[in-house]
Amino acid sequence: MTLDTLNKGETALILKVNAPQALKARLNSFGITKDATVYLQEVTLAKNTIELCINKTKVALRISEASHIEVAKC
Repeated sequence: MTLDTLNKGETALILKVNAPQALKARLNSFGITKDATVYLQEVTLAKNTIELCINKTKVALRISEASHIEVAKC
């Protein structure tokens, strides 16, 4: 399953980031790496942006970016 399929309030463990190198480096700088735990805090009404909480840091991602991140629900 990918990060864009999570529902608000769910927690997941990142298994793999399948993204182009530039996007992977950007996500890495936010702490979005393998074995990190993420909490999906908010989803916009248009469902084009999500807000994550990773290690007490809030990060907003486009759904298109979140679709590159493989996760498993905790």
